[in-house]
Formats: sequence, C-alpha cells, structure tokens
Amino acid sequence: MSSPEPLNSPALQNKALIWLVVIVTALFAVVLLPLSGAVSWAVFIAIVFSSLQERTVHVCRGRRGWAAFATLLVIIVSVMLPTALLASSVAHEGAAFYQRFKSGDIQLSEYFQRGIDALPGWVRTALDRFDLADLAALQRKLVDAMGRSSQVLTSQAVTIGRGTLEFAVNFFVMLYLLFFLLRDGKALTGHMIRMLPLKPEHSKRLLDQFANVVRATVKGNFVVALVHGALGSLAFWFLGIDGPVLWGAVMAVLSLVPAVGAALVWGPVALYLLSTGSIAQALGLIAWGALVIGSADNVLRPILVGKQTRLPDYLVLVATLGGLSVFGLNGFVIGPVIAAIFIVAWDIFAQARQEEPPLDPRKLRR
Repeated sequence: MSSPEPLNSPALQNKALIWLVVIVTALFAVVLLPLSGAVSWAVFIAIVFSSLQERTVHVCRGRRGWAAFATLLVIIVSVMLPTALLASSVAHEGAAFYQRFKSGDIQLSEYFQRGIDALPGWVRTALDRFDLADLAALQRKLVDAMGRSSQVLTSQAVTIGRGTLEFAVNFFVMLYLLFFLLRDGKALTGHMIRMLPLKPEHSKRLLDQFANVVRATVKGNFVVALVHGALGSLAFWFLGIDGPVLWGAVMAVLSLVPAVGAALVWGPVALYLLSTGSIAQALGLIAWGALVIGSADNVLRPILVGKQTRLPDYLVLVATLGGLSVFGLNGFVIGPVIAAIFIVAWDIFAQARQEEPPLDPRKLRR
C-alpha cells in the first residue's frame, strides 16, 4: 500500500487554503485602506436605509436596480443636500465670526474680564501665574495665531486642493458603492453567512447585531445631534449671542460624546452670564440646557441607540470615546459596533462551550 504524497495531503491543502484566504484578505484590506471612510459610510448608509430600499422594491415591482436608484435619490435630497447647505451656512457664519473677532467688534477680553473680576482672589492669582488673567493680551495672541494659521493655509493651497480632490473622489466612490450595496445587499448578506467559518445561525446572529448597532447608532447619534444643535442654537439666538448657528453646530458635534456633549458649550456661556450679572438669562440658559437639552439626550439616546443595541450606557460611552480617538469621526459608529460584536462573540463562545458533550471520566484516567 503506497503512502500518500506529502504535498497532496488534505491537511496541507487545507492549511494552504486558509493561509491564502488570510493573505489575500489582508492585501485587499490594504488596497481599501485609502478609501476606508468612503467604504465604511457606504455600508453604514446602506444598512440604515435598507428598510426603505425593500419598500421601494415592492413599489418598483421587484426591479432592485431602479429601486436602489430611487432610494439613492431620496438619500441625496433628504440627507446629503441639507447637510451640505447646513455646512455652508456654518462655514459662512464661522468666517464672519472670525472677521468680527479679528477686527475687535467682538471683545472677548472685555466679556471674560468681567467674569474673572467676579472670581475669588486665589483663583485670579492662579490665573496670573499662567498669564491667563490679561485677556486683552490673550485675545491678541489668539488673533496673531489665527493670522499665522491663515497664512499657513494660504501657502498650502496645493495641499488643500489635493484634499478637496480626495474628498470629491471619496464622495463619488461612496455614492457608487452605495447604489450596489442597496441593490445587492440581501444577496451579499447571504453570501457572507455562507462564507464565514461559523455555524449559519452564529453568522446570522453576528451580522444581525452588526446591522442593528449600525442602524441604531447612526440614526440615534444623528437625531440627537440635530436636536441638540437646534435647541442650543435656539437658546443662543433668543439670548442674542453672536453666531447661534455656528455654536449650534459645535454643540451638535460635541453631542456625539455621550454624557458630556453640548454642556461644553452652553455651560461656560451660562457661567459668563452669571458672573456678569445677567442672572435671569444665566438661570434660563442653565434650566434650558439641563432640563430640555439634557432631557432630549436622556430620552432619545436610550430609545434610538441603547435599546436596539442592548448595550449598557457606560459601554456606549466608553466605546464611543475610544472609537473617536482611534478612528476619528467614523469611530462614533465603529466603536459601538466593535463593542456589540465583542459581546455577541463571547456569548456565542460561551453557548458553544455549554453545548459541548461532557468528557468521559474513563478517558481522563487513561
């Protein structure tokens, strides 16, 4: 009886196939790395609007291509176009605020000097040690720093142009990929369930949890950010504070950080109003921020994020902060997704351990 050839043994072939899959997958990830943001957001948006896509398929009588095209138009008109207009408005107001700050129309030194004068003596002494009490000089330093920054930006116009071109390319890739993900999303999900080296029920559970976390996190954070920004902008407009749209946008961005969020903006403004004698306005802003803006966060975020993801609030906070620090803006979705997959993977592992048959004591004695 001839022995099997070592190079044709099934074990060696299986190991070679596994290594081949790992190597080409790693190389493909390297190829996609420059477009990781575009690919990630195409996947996120496709998951969020998957239910709309399926309803559109029924309207289009099963023609998934036309349904994907219609869904893509809805996304562009209802989400991307308003976001671009809002970003343009924020940029315009930010530029106007900087010009007024540079020309001296906005005297931050005069405003905050009143607040410093109201502080205890030991606090003012500590500020003097760090040269923070002379706010007029501090404002001049800020203006000089901004001027130098603008000169640097002007001198790097080529770099900025290249960044704009990269953004345009990434945006086009995202829209192009989004169309095919909307059209073929269900088929791709079935292929992934068959390809993952897990039991089909485990693969389906992981993918379902991934979709639930992405859908809840994107919708939840987007809605919470819009509500925070709108409420904060409304309060600043009512109080006559310069740049309400700009500060509302800042509060919307900061609301991505759970448990802190917009208070980083309206809190210092309320303290300034309180220290300058505007007691009624300060108390009104504190009440609005704590009761209305804070309640909106406490009510909406568990409903839109925590309830669907089944993640504790503290885990959502840690995962969001960690994701933002590692992955940038994409991290507010990637962080909770990794945390949810981590919990599901360990739960599946524990369940698989319990399903294993107990060892025979007689085999242990051998």
